[in-house]
Amino acid sequence: MTRVAAVDCGTNSIRLLVADADPATGELKELDRRMTIVRLGQGVDRTGRLAPEALERTFAACREYAEVIAAHGVRRVRFVATSASRDAENREDFVRGVVEILGVEPEVISGDQEAEFSFTGATRELAGRDDLAKPFLVVDIGGGSTEFVVGEEHVRAARSVDVGCVRMTERHLVVDGVVTDPPSPAQIAAIRADVEAALDVAEQTVPLTEARTLVGLAGSVTTVAAIALGLREYDSAAIHHSRVSLERVREITHELIGSTHEQRAAISVMHPGRVDVIAAGALVLLCVMERTGAHEVVVSEHDILDGIAFKTAEQAEAAKKKP
Repeated sequence: MTRVAAVDCGTNSIRLLVADADPATGELKELDRRMTIVRLGQGVDRTGRLAPEALERTFAACREYAEVIAAHGVRRVRFVATSASRDAENREDFVRGVVEILGVEPEVISGDQEAEFSFTGATRELAGRDDLAKPFLVVDIGGGSTEFVVGEEHVRAARSVDVGCVRMTERHLVVDGVVTDPPSPAQIAAIRADVEAALDVAEQTVPLTEARTLVGLAGSVTTVAAIALGLREYDSAAIHHSRVSLERVREITHELIGSTHEQRAAISVMHPGRVDVIAAGALVLLCVMERTGAHEVVVSEHDILDGIAFKTAEQAEAAKKKP
């Protein structure tokens, strides 16, 4: 097995996975997995630039992750950056800071690459299960974008669209710098309209209704699952591969939309960094389920991070074989 570190820096959070991975068998032994809400995409949709305070929050997390990586003796590190850093005019400031701290240049990947990593991470364990019909539709609801991937063992079609929990919140729920609590019907309708338009775009590439199993990834989906399970505290093991029905997703989404900041913050499984964006994230999930006709979503805690780890291990193994 090859010891690797995978870093995924998105619009809302930055995450680290340190693991021993065997790409030949699909085995992955997790050594450390952590997540920090940094809101790198703060204001990007409006200004087109990464805010100085958002960059500093991100660099602080990188310094913490550098210590973890060194403690585990990792030599293979891969840093993948997604939606916010694709969109920003000053992304070179971000790249320079990451290189100084971690010694690796962040790969600002395309939406299609992001989708492929997510699919690999989410379905590597599911491919051999008899109780889940194929093809899979993997939906990764991020802060700035959402990825759709259809495939069996491998990706057949993928598309990334610019709707995510942070982008939809900032675009439609923030008034004079403050998140509306609770949002008005007109604000909710505006989010729905954006998501439906994005689904129209995704459907030009990805056959959304052909999939037999919907697999949901990322914090909005796992938080909805934690609420559906009635957990008192966040439990990754309980959430991983849990199933949440369309009816329950609809109920939870309506509850979140109708709640105030204080009420959402009081939910025991709610990460503080998701309090203001979870309503939009849950609404994206609901719209996807309604459009695809999915009766339930299979929730995965394994996602783009696991996909990055497997791909990094594959590259390391290939490099060893070169003369």
